[in-house]
Amino acid sequence: MAATDVTPQELRPLLFSLAYRMVGEVGTAEDLVQEAFLRHHREAAVAAPKAFLTTVVTRLAIDHLRSARVRREAYAGPWLPEPLVRDTAEAVEDDETLSLAFLALLERLTPVERAVYVLHELFAYSHDEVAAVVGKSTANCRQILARARRHVDDARPRFEPSRERREALLARFLAAVGAGDVDALVRLLAADAISYADGGGKARATPRAIHGAAKVARLWATLGTQRGEFTLLAAEVNGQPGVVGMQDGKVMSVLTLDVAGDRVQTVWAVVNPDKLARVPTALPAVR
Repeated sequence: MAATDVTPQELRPLLFSLAYRMVGEVGTAEDLVQEAFLRHHREAAVAAPKAFLTTVVTRLAIDHLRSARVRREAYAGPWLPEPLVRDTAEAVEDDETLSLAFLALLERLTPVERAVYVLHELFAYSHDEVAAVVGKSTANCRQILARARRHVDDARPRFEPSRERREALLARFLAAVGAGDVDALVRLLAADAISYADGGGKARATPRAIHGAAKVARLWATLGTQRGEFTLLAAEVNGQPGVVGMQDGKVMSVLTLDVAGDRVQTVWAVVNPDKLARVPTALPAVR
């Protein structure tokens, strides 16, 4: 976090990227960054804006996660991160650390473990820099990082399929869903596939995760035949191929897949309207 010529406002994308990976909520991440800038503005002089702002955002995120734990335990159904949706034309290099699968994995960590892991592993901060941000000793941060790595590495896939493969599987999945073809879906799904739907008690969704290829296939085949007049828009969902479901001009859902090898491992569907408020609608239709 050495001093540079970068201005505080030029740090905004970096700070949002950090905050979002910490809290998994677009609106909250924006609020944390704004609060950090307000605190920076109130300071008479800040010699190292990047260090100051990073520290404030990280500590605010830790506080938010601590308070959010209780709320998420009482959440109606599975809690999923708020999707970060972009036009496919804005797609940049794949970033697996933005995916819903990876963010959900980070939910296994304590708030401080998450901060230490994100800063060191994703943003390449040194152990000393991480220690200064979270207010712990360097030795302690090394121990925290080791625990966090074990939690993440135990569940993280070893090989990431190509983007082309993920796009092809998504297209085949959507076609099978639209046709209500259970057999085709079973062939696409891993034997231990899981389907998550986040409705937050505000939209119709399965109240718990659905496990197993046969059950997941039946669920999505049924949804495909009951979906009515839905328009599907192609989108980048957390850096992965995905779709936005529209009905009567309103965003109703965001869907993306976690792919392992040649099979769909996880279906992620967000239908909670509170988490869809920031989803853009000027997106290309699925072809």
